[in-house]
Amino acid sequence: MSGGERRTHLVPAEAKGQRLDAVLATSFPDLSRSRVQALIDEGRVQVDGRVVAKPSVRLRGGETLTIDVPAPKPAEPIAQELPLTVLYEDADLIVLDKAAGMVVHPAAGHTDGTLVNALLHRIRDLAGIGGELRPGIVHRLDKDTSGCMVVAKNEATLHALQAAFKGREVKKTYLALVHGVPTPEEGRIETPYGRHPVHRKKFSGRVKSGKPAMTHYRTLETFDKASLVEVDLETGRTHQVRVHFAERGHPLLCDALYGGARRATGAVAEAQKALGRHALHAWKLSFTHPATHQPLTFEAQLPEDFARALQALRATDQ
Repeated sequence: MSGGERRTHLVPAEAKGQRLDAVLATSFPDLSRSRVQALIDEGRVQVDGRVVAKPSVRLRGGETLTIDVPAPKPAEPIAQELPLTVLYEDADLIVLDKAAGMVVHPAAGHTDGTLVNALLHRIRDLAGIGGELRPGIVHRLDKDTSGCMVVAKNEATLHALQAAFKGREVKKTYLALVHGVPTPEEGRIETPYGRHPVHRKKFSGRVKSGKPAMTHYRTLETFDKASLVEVDLETGRTHQVRVHFAERGHPLLCDALYGGARRATGAVAEAQKALGRHALHAWKLSFTHPATHQPLTFEAQLPEDFARALQALRATDQ
């Protein structure tokens, strides 16, 4: 059973006389009784190795129940008319300034309202490119990261851009607001990279082994207990900027996942109040157009929340 799960349950003696669907629903609380009944109808339930077709079968106790739970099928995303800021578009690709707060593609808890839903409405023939759930998506930004993204409009462009990202031929420059002042003020961070050994929703550059992660940074401005840094990513690991700065004692402002319960006062507190999301903006994106072979560079202006945060920090220096 590809991608699914097989579960077994030994029916206790005290369950004698109970219905098959009731026993399964009680034994596996994550499956509702209606879900169990549907699985029985689909021929996915066996009693002592024999497929049973009726949920109402009464059990005698001592049987071995087997239930095959298929992997959930991703829902096909729907086209939705949502606001998009387009920096460039031609027959092969589209470059966007993604808003903070917008999820890139549908996933658990975000089945609509995503960038993919908006793209499907704008580009009618986009569906199916690169897979139904992520049509045309070459790379992604975290939900709360704003800025430049490129999306392919056909398979050839998708494959070419994916190869360019993999070959580190795409330049990605970010702006970030971090706690404190990095030392040195300009440098390179290089670590192995992988899942955090304890917190599975987090990543870490302190793993014993993993893929390489390389971050170049330059401090542009310093404030009272905060800095504005320019970041060039040589690799594009998930949460890379957030992890590399956090693990050096300079987490991004408003980064609840990697900054923890770090207290902020004064101008930093005001800046975080203006932001309400981690302070990361995909500022510039440069690559060679796969079809025309022309070099392209795009810049996404600072969004209002990031600009207000900067204004709050700069006010202390006046």
